[in-house]
Amino acid sequence: YDGDAARVIVPGMMGELGIAPRHAPLLTGLQSGEVRLLDGEGNEEYFFVSGGILEIQPFNVTILADTALRADDIDEAAAEAAQKEAHDALTGAGTHTDFARAQADLAEAAARLKVLRSLRKASAKR
Repeated sequence: YDGDAARVIVPGMMGELGIAPRHAPLLTGLQSGEVRLLDGEGNEEYFFVSGGILEIQPFNVTILADTALRADDIDEAAAEAAQKEAHDALTGAGTHTDFARAQADLAEAAARLKVLRSLRKASAKR
């Protein structure tokens, strides 16, 4: 996304962070989750980010993430399959299971599904 925004809400490491124009400068980490953006015309857009870095300047917000998707571009079936696969890896974990990787995969898949559901909920209200 590149354009004006009245508000941006991001998944910070310690919880959600709301950003408005003229916000104090900040550099912080992001966790996997939903980014909500209210544009200058009052339309809300939803994105998924797989974690990353957030930089805030008084009139500019930059998000650097390995993965960033518009909610419309999320493949629900693939996200559900990834969530099930990660859950199965944790449930049937053996000595060779990478627990941290499986937990991160599970959290990312759940975050993708949450973004998709938020978009559907917002669309239903319109």
